[in-house]
Amino acid sequence: MTGTLLSIRGLTKAYPGVVANDSVSFDIQEGEVHALLGENGAGKSTLVKMIYGLVKPDSGTMTWRGGEFAPPEPRAARATGVAMVFQHFSLFDALNVAENVALGMENPPSMRDLAAQIRSVSENYGLPLDPDRIVGDLSAGERQRVEIIRCLLQDPKLLIMDEPTSVLTPQEVEILFKTLNKLKSEGTAILYISHKLEEIRTLCDHATILRLGKNVGTCIPSETTARQMAEMMVGDTLHTPTRSAKEEGAPVLRVNDLSLSSANPFGTRLKNISFTVHAGEILGLGGVAGNGQDELLAALSGEAPTEAETITVNDKPVGHFGPNERRELGILAAPEERLGHAAAPDMSLTENALLTGAIREKLMNNGFVDWNATTKFAERIISAFDVRTPGPTSAARSLSGGNLQKFVIGREVLQNPQVLVVNQPTWGVDAAAAASIRQALLDLAAEGAALVVISQDLDELMEIADHFGALNEGRLSEIRPALGLTIDEIGLMMGGADASEGAAA
Repeated sequence: MTGTLLSIRGLTKAYPGVVANDSVSFDIQEGEVHALLGENGAGKSTLVKMIYGLVKPDSGTMTWRGGEFAPPEPRAARATGVAMVFQHFSLFDALNVAENVALGMENPPSMRDLAAQIRSVSENYGLPLDPDRIVGDLSAGERQRVEIIRCLLQDPKLLIMDEPTSVLTPQEVEILFKTLNKLKSEGTAILYISHKLEEIRTLCDHATILRLGKNVGTCIPSETTARQMAEMMVGDTLHTPTRSAKEEGAPVLRVNDLSLSSANPFGTRLKNISFTVHAGEILGLGGVAGNGQDELLAALSGEAPTEAETITVNDKPVGHFGPNERRELGILAAPEERLGHAAAPDMSLTENALLTGAIREKLMNNGFVDWNATTKFAERIISAFDVRTPGPTSAARSLSGGNLQKFVIGREVLQNPQVLVVNQPTWGVDAAAAASIRQALLDLAAEGAALVVISQDLDELMEIADHFGALNEGRLSEIRPALGLTIDEIGLMMGGADASEGAAA
């Protein structure tokens, strides 16, 4: 480390009803990996948006190598040397890698020259990438490489990364860390946002912790336990999810030889999937993103109807039912994409509570919405799942990703489902909120519900699942007891080594 690259002093940004950043100060050194930690809604996203020129601070200053730094837009931040890899990728599926990279450049070279640059940079940093491949055909990890290469072609001095490993396999995380350490050795500073605290301990040199918009402390992650960092973030003792002893009940959900084409031209076809979930059981399904997870949730939720006998609940064929008919029977779902699929961005939380709660919560009477009951339902979700928001009239898009996730999961859990299917239940959620969501899922199972939890977080699945299976190219591995499974065995299952044509529990 050769000196201070970016110095932040007293940065403040307020929105109606909430102070997102309250006089935040810290420094980022050249050639360091600096973690920015905090609960959902602590102000991390607002802070990095100010650094990147997306948001203008109300007060406070930033200096870059001693000179004034106040980028009015991202173009100015990039020109200074700031690059950012966002949590949600901004890529066009129908274009190839080089075309997507070109769209993010001010003055892109010819496609031939750009393709050569992409090959050179990707090989130099251990992120192999073919510039001619169509993005829609890439895995989630490969898509992230596109975003990173696009940034590296700018020769950044500060690289901001927001939840970069949320869609990666353990092997892909290892590759990414090698790349980041190479950048660090070359003098590039990295501002790293993640809720995976063991990763922070492995990778980062220093950490700044935000709580309710304020800088509440710093630490050296390698000298601090994950629990200590989590408790600094929440300002309280961290709750660890606990399982209650339970007897496995009768079969509730049966999937029988399910094959289904994807509605997405770049999606994955499901192939001969069979499994059974009993009352009180949590079936955990792992796998790298893009191996049929979205398609399976669509089939189970009723968004993609199948032949009637393909899916049964309590021996009743429901494969031909749509989402509303399934909700009436107690079959609920929470998809991975929270903004746009699980929740309508511009609708209020009250309106979003109505979208899936109308039937089971009896929020409509003779075709008219009971807004009083709907508001009370939204308030109950906000209270029970500690959703940080000014109130139920707030638009879904105004919430941080983690707080919206808590609302989406809470909305389904509080409807007392018989069957609940969730995809990525704690994606982008801080340690305390993740523990709370996992406990809610365990409690739901303890009350007799049958749960299917689809997740790329293997630690999460091993913590809550009774049985485990892995999706690979639309096929499901043998279902096995989660207790005693090793990482090697899980890796083989995720890689398709024992994927079977319809293994059943």
